[in-house]
Amino acid sequence: MRILLIRHASTDLLGRVLYGRMPGVHLNEHGYRQAQLLAHRLKQRYRINEVISSPLERALETARLIANHQGLDVSVDEGISEVECGSWMGKTFGELLESDEWKRYNKLRSTSQPPGGEFIMEVQARAWGTLQKIVARYEHEKDATAAVVSHGDVVRSLLVLLLGMPLDYIHRLEVAPASVSEALLGVGHPRVLMINQVFDHQ
Repeated sequence: MRILLIRHASTDLLGRVLYGRMPGVHLNEHGYRQAQLLAHRLKQRYRINEVISSPLERALETARLIANHQGLDVSVDEGISEVECGSWMGKTFGELLESDEWKRYNKLRSTSQPPGGEFIMEVQARAWGTLQKIVARYEHEKDATAAVVSHGDVVRSLLVLLLGMPLDYIHRLEVAPASVSEALLGVGHPRVLMINQVFDHQ
């Protein structure tokens, strides 16, 4: 089946603050425009069978626009929620850049974790569990398509898994806000067909 791995659209804190699982972070005006265009383009290209979202507001708002265009509801799955970033949540990137722990985390992602947070391998494992559940639901519908709306590092962790890449290479993959990556799962080796497709104009 086809899996569309989608990063939520833009927020006001994007690129400024590590907001992680902070509640109350919504799409901004630009993000709504991004998500609306994304939903429109996905409607043109795919017949989506199911839309699954992280429980965080910014992902749900992106997912609902996609689902509305397809005449679907949104399912929520904790397995694709954002990385738990522990005591780093709410810190600016300026503050984090002064931390040796932050530098080590980004250099050795496979063996480092935020203070009180998750290892990326834990994130990858839970997100992969979500994809396995989706594939199992469509065992007899090989042409089915599911849209999975999540977060940057969650999508990256799945892509490096599907590509057979080490986790320390996670930031060699660009996953922009409101981007789509596409993979085929369920028969033989996974196949990654597209990474970081962004629709920036009508």
